[in-house]
Amino acid sequence: MTQLQFNLDMDFLKESIMNSNIDDVVKSTVVLVLNEYMKKERDEYLKADAYERSEERRDQRNGYYDRDYMMNIGKISLRVPRTRNGEFSPTVFEKYRRCDQAFALSMLEMVVNGVSTRKVKNVVEQLCGEYISKSFVSSLTKKLDPMVKEWANRPLNTEYYRYVYVDAMYIKVREHHKVVSKAVYIATGLNEGNKREVLGLKVSHEESYEAWQAFLGELIERGLQSPKLVISDAHSGLKKAIPKVFIGTSWQRCTVHFKKNLFDQLPNKGMNDVKEEIKRIFDVETPEEARKRKEAFISRHQDHAKLGKVMDNLEDGFDDAIQYLNEPVEYQKYIRSTNSLERLNQEVRRRERVIRIFPHTQSAFRLIAAVLMDYEEEEQKKRPIFQRD
Repeated sequence: MTQLQFNLDMDFLKESIMNSNIDDVVKSTVVLVLNEYMKKERDEYLKADAYERSEERRDQRNGYYDRDYMMNIGKISLRVPRTRNGEFSPTVFEKYRRCDQAFALSMLEMVVNGVSTRKVKNVVEQLCGEYISKSFVSSLTKKLDPMVKEWANRPLNTEYYRYVYVDAMYIKVREHHKVVSKAVYIATGLNEGNKREVLGLKVSHEESYEAWQAFLGELIERGLQSPKLVISDAHSGLKKAIPKVFIGTSWQRCTVHFKKNLFDQLPNKGMNDVKEEIKRIFDVETPEEARKRKEAFISRHQDHAKLGKVMDNLEDGFDDAIQYLNEPVEYQKYIRSTNSLERLNQEVRRRERVIRIFPHTQSAFRLIAAVLMDYEEEEQKKRPIFQRD
């Protein structure tokens, strides 16, 4: 092990410490140690001390150069020794590179978790006493790109996802000097271990049949097999795209959205009992039971003039809303709605609200993907939603 020698005036050092800011003392100590360490490394590299004649000598000393270096205690200025042929490189910077990486990753994590770039900048200044610009913090997020790209393009043919959930939300993005709305398409699935997994993400223009077809088609290209059920709301473009892309897949209309649509069509007063009746239609375990309750509801209220539209819509959407009842009972409560995906959207929205307007589409994709990757990692740590016997 390299032995470092220091010649210190202890009285002078004591006086300096007593009368100095402790941060300055820490920095000065670190500078002293690292400068001496690099000098010893150069001696070992050269295999000869200063002015020593040796057949093993590899090179000649060539003075020093100054280099600023950012550490978690702030920026320090070092005197870096060099050699004549320039091949010598101190290990100090390599050893402390991980500190820099951890520091950068901490800033990235703050941004991903919904802390604004302005607040991140202020935190760094408080910790390090060093000014950094908002643009510097923003540029750090580009370090996520390789990781995000690999995750977003990973193959999906390693296991079968029986149930797939899809939904879209809207964000604001700057484009051609204007603020525009962009649709964020997200797909999740229930994997063979009965854990939720994010399957895909796309930031595109408004919802349409063509956009949904392209998004679902990309999942197929990555190896996704046609699931038994796709669970979603009743967007017309999505409904049309599902059978075009997935062969033999049934569509499950989200029962939460469906019931809400029916409730919105009811008169404002005196409808609490009717709402409970509608809820009970779907609180069963077989399609036959649901159909009996639906027929009984229609028979009971067929003469109610204000419920005609509700009953027509119930009839029209009923079969699509009970597809989950054809699946094993233990799965039914997990596949009757898009609630799990709605909660994930809320997590994305919580981060997105801090940013408000993304500078461009790639930055939106980058941040949302990072949030989804974090969500997926946490989901994989949890127990399966249920254990099959």
